[in-house]
Amino acid sequence: MAIVLKNLKKTDIEKRMTLPSKSLDYFPPLRGKHMVDFPVVDETGHVWNFRIYTRKPNKKYLKPVITKGWREFVCSKGLRVGDRVAFYVEKQQAGGVKYRVKAEKPVKIFGAIFYS
Repeated sequence: MAIVLKNLKKTDIEKRMTLPSKSLDYFPPLRGKHMVDFPVVDETGHVWNFRIYTRKPNKKYLKPVITKGWREFVCSKGLRVGDRVAFYVEKQQAGGVKYRVKAEKPVKIFGAIFYS
């Protein structure tokens, strides 16, 4: 099951990807900081180094975003407004976790939209 499933908007394409605050529980812990870098593997096996950035921890709403590495990912995948991105987390046997990302493009079939 995806920890984040998002239809991309203009800001997500041009600058950074905004995340729901509740999704922070599934990403690497901030440990009192307001940013953390983490590797993410796409469907081809390519490793992307993303950064989650939030407002300073003393703010009421953290407003998390993915910054570093995000635009490179968007450009390499040819993503556009309306495309979808899914993030997954897998627990590893050694006790760690592995993050995966999948870019999906909408396909319209008989009036219904599917993502591939």
